[in-house]
Amino acid sequence: MVRNKDLPTPERRKASGTIRDRDTHDEQPGDPEPGGEEAARVICLRLLTSGPRTRAQLATALRKRRVPDEVADSVLGRFAEVGLIDDAAFARAWVESRHHGRGLARKALAAELRQRGVADGEVRSAVGQLGPQDELATAQRLVAKRVAASRGKPMPVRARQLVGMLARKGYPAVLAAQVVREALEQDQADGGSGTDLAWISEDGIGDEWS
Repeated sequence: MVRNKDLPTPERRKASGTIRDRDTHDEQPGDPEPGGEEAARVICLRLLTSGPRTRAQLATALRKRRVPDEVADSVLGRFAEVGLIDDAAFARAWVESRHHGRGLARKALAAELRQRGVADGEVRSAVGQLGPQDELATAQRLVAKRVAASRGKPMPVRARQLVGMLARKGYPAVLAAQVVREALEQDQADGGSGTDLAWISEDGIGDEWS
């Protein structure tokens, strides 16, 4: 007769009932059926609890969890009906936050929204909240914050860095060149100098860029 104390430790624990079968442990009573509507709802609600999501983002998450497309469409449709998913509202809030918080221009904002699956019509409507004057004012604010820090560098370097910063945020080349040229001209005037900066243009024309 083999006694429990004669068994190696893992076997002794299993024999005494302290090790459960792995499959029994993983399947808890009341867990939603994998791939079912209840499981899909739980996944979506958890994601929405951490922050707003577009319908496309939630659909991608469900697909990764191997939720069938027809189940995902049904659940996402009901979420949209009750307002838990609202791509238009998501887009408007995104534009408001990213423009004022990060200084992004319409081009960059539109690209970000499309990456998140927002439809073109809703993208155009959301970025349409910003007009040319909004972009101009924001670009001027961004450059004004960085002009002082660029002092002491060669003028071509200052111009390139400032124009590049605006370009990365999605500002048109014409607007970027105009804002940077005017800011640097004002900075020169404040310092008592007046070098011609007409060469700062959308095309970067002139030997000064090299």
